[in-house]
Amino acid sequence: MKVTFFYAGVAVPIRLVFALLVALALNKVVEMVGLYRTLLYLPSVVGGSIAVSIMWRQLFGNDGAFNSILAAIGLPTHSWLGDPDTAIWTLIVLYGWQFGSSMLIFLAGLRNIPKTFYEASSVDGAGPVRQFFIITIPLLTPVILFNTIMQVIQGFMAFTPSFVVTNGGPVNSTLLYVLYMYQRAFEYFDMGYASAMAWVMLIIIAIFTALIFKSSEHWVHYESDTK
Repeated sequence: MKVTFFYAGVAVPIRLVFALLVALALNKVVEMVGLYRTLLYLPSVVGGSIAVSIMWRQLFGNDGAFNSILAAIGLPTHSWLGDPDTAIWTLIVLYGWQFGSSMLIFLAGLRNIPKTFYEASSVDGAGPVRQFFIITIPLLTPVILFNTIMQVIQGFMAFTPSFVVTNGGPVNSTLLYVLYMYQRAFEYFDMGYASAMAWVMLIIIAIFTALIFKSSEHWVHYESDTK
């Protein structure tokens, strides 16, 4: 539970922030935006696959590409997957890399914000930073709510990266909840215990979803609220 809460609590905000920043950049692009959007979405299509997880394990292995680059530039190498302090971060980076679906939803929300709002605020002297906080973020809060709920659910249900890249190690530092549930069911053949764990996870996700929805009354703004 501790590993899963840490993983979801760090990985979900990283993915959402990165997806929003990329969506903001794409929203400014006029030419070849479709190509850029497709290329940036590709990691989300293949990111949850076994092949990508194996590639990730090779990249961060002791003789992997990441350590080879560090050695080539004269920096010390590290056992990224063998160190309990860094193994979980390799999985967090992999989760953040799969930002494509959230990015497309953010981009759709940005495209629905009328440009007249920005034009009027620029006449009043508002710069890009102020426009971001007084126009973009408030009008994007319904999309932020949807993305947050979806990513929280995905974060708690993460399985493939932990199973393939580290198999829960070292010393259970990457033993996510769903991976342990899988082990209880299909390695220890304790289906009753695994079923109970599934119900506990359902309750946890339901509680977090309800809390997010309840908090949305204070920070989510809909167009109808201004009428």
